[in-house]
Amino acid sequence: MQPHQTIEMFYDGNCPLCMRETRILGRMDRRQRILFTNIAAPEFDASAVGKTQAGLTAEMHGRLTDGTWVTGVEVFRRLYGAVGFGPVVWLTRLPVVKQSLDIGYHVFAKNRLRLAGRCDENCSIQPTAEKQKSIQPSMSK
Repeated sequence: MQPHQTIEMFYDGNCPLCMRETRILGRMDRRQRILFTNIAAPEFDASAVGKTQAGLTAEMHGRLTDGTWVTGVEVFRRLYGAVGFGPVVWLTRLPVVKQSLDIGYHVFAKNRLRLAGRCDENCSIQPTAEKQKSIQPSMSK
């Protein structure tokens, strides 16, 4: 990280929702306080930052200049604070608001791949028995 950067954002470059948020933050980051790291880039190695790819994909991660890791909504608080939205960030720390955002983000993160149209065998959503039957390969002689 450069001296002027306050947080490194680890984002999924294959996720349309993530990319939209990253582009918005990139435009707002006029003082270049955020280091954007694409965890979907072929050259990215999660083990080089002491994490697993699955762990980084499961929820939003950020790393502060002192090496401290933050996850979930706290990453967004830090990102939006870095681009000048401190007063709004402060409101998200109020007890009821904080709890609601944390629960909402947890539900979103768990369903992010499905919501972004990227659900595959790694999604936690299993097809119903009827769907499984219809997708089984036919065994004809």
